[in-house]
Amino acid sequence: MSQTANERRRFHRIAFDAPTLIVQGERRWSAALHDISLKGLLVDKPQGWNGDPDQPFEAQIELGPEAMVRMEVVLTRNQQDRLGFVCRHIDLDSISHLRRLVELNLGDEGLLERELAALGEDS
Repeated sequence: MSQTANERRRFHRIAFDAPTLIVQGERRWSAALHDISLKGLLVDKPQGWNGDPDQPFEAQIELGPEAMVRMEVVLTRNQQDRLGFVCRHIDLDSISHLRRLVELNLGDEGLLERELAALGEDS
């Protein structure tokens, strides 16, 4: 990604490795999390992937024994080896966990506040 495109990015992606499950109805896929942001996530395409791109998914990211991020997501990118999802809904507990993760990784509270404000603008 060019420096200019990276500067335009409103949500910083955090490279993070955590057990991730993509769920659609009765179907479930374990996926390797590539990165996560306040706006969505990017995963390695799971083996046997056959999700319906016209229906929503639930992403479940296990941050630890007491911390789980659950978000309703929509598939926005389906490349040969990666899937990109944008968040459409996230509960209060999940956004609290995700906010803390982003805060720890950004190391800049002002930057976090700008991202949270941008998140509100997109709603």
